[in-house]
Amino acid sequence: MLAENDSLVTEFVLAGLTDRPELQLPLFYLFLMIYIITVLGNFGLVTLIGLNPHLHTPMYYFLFNLSFIDLCYSSVFSPKMLMNFICEKNTISYVGCMTQLFLFLFFVISECYMLTSMAYDRYVAICNPLLYKVTMSPQICSVISFAAYGMGFAGASAHTGCMLRLTFCNANVINHYLCDILPLLQLSCTSTYVNEVVVLIVVGINITVPSFTILISYVFILANILNIKSTQGRSKAFSTCSSHIMAISLFFGSAAFMYLKYSSGSMEQGKISSVFYTNIGPMLNPLIYSLRNKDVKVALRKSLLKFQRKDRY
Repeated sequence: MLAENDSLVTEFVLAGLTDRPELQLPLFYLFLMIYIITVLGNFGLVTLIGLNPHLHTPMYYFLFNLSFIDLCYSSVFSPKMLMNFICEKNTISYVGCMTQLFLFLFFVISECYMLTSMAYDRYVAICNPLLYKVTMSPQICSVISFAAYGMGFAGASAHTGCMLRLTFCNANVINHYLCDILPLLQLSCTSTYVNEVVVLIVVGINITVPSFTILISYVFILANILNIKSTQGRSKAFSTCSSHIMAISLFFGSAAFMYLKYSSGSMEQGKISSVFYTNIGPMLNPLIYSLRNKDVKVALRKSLLKFQRKDRY
């Protein structure tokens, strides 16, 4: 597919977050720290869930996948973003750019549906607790997670396939720190009408379906929680959902804000606001789920005690 593209551009230049020289080094250290925290946090959560059998439940199965997605997602663009702060000219090949675009979209769309799966899991746990083990069996959880990755693959393939049909002539400076759809469309010297229609359809589906499913799930969850008579039971139900609500708000809120800025024509503001969507979210997710979750804290203490005992002997 790449070989058939008649693009005149063989490489792109990533403009980066800012062109102000005095900010390059401070921003390099800031985003390096964010990336290190993101990798350690998500890798730690993946390892913790994998090593502790009592965390092998549907809720933590989806959290395992969410952390895995965040780990891969941040690694798709962070190294190039960091290079932009210390290199005079941060270039990326045409093939590299299309690969980055595909992987970025694959993990972003997969995260949308993984967060949706987690909302459905909470709905079943709170609204149908007696049927929870049957409804959320390992086989069904696997099907749901594969469906999330399948939607990610389909969406990324549609966007990347349409991008490959475009011709890029002389302009090759991408006004962003990664290869994203809208900055790339601005560089095309051929009609982008088909791409814009695909963006409208695919983005529409990947926002409407998860948002509607999450909203309906939490309407039922809230109605069920309000019917719980005991204060302790009510607070326990709320606490199991609070971490997920924070993660959803962070992901969908920052993504919506970023694309609203882009649609208003403000590329610079859209680029800056995208930091919350691309960098801050994957960093905060493991902190949100570990600091507000008793099971994770207990598992972490047990794992640390095991390592301490091994060191002694």
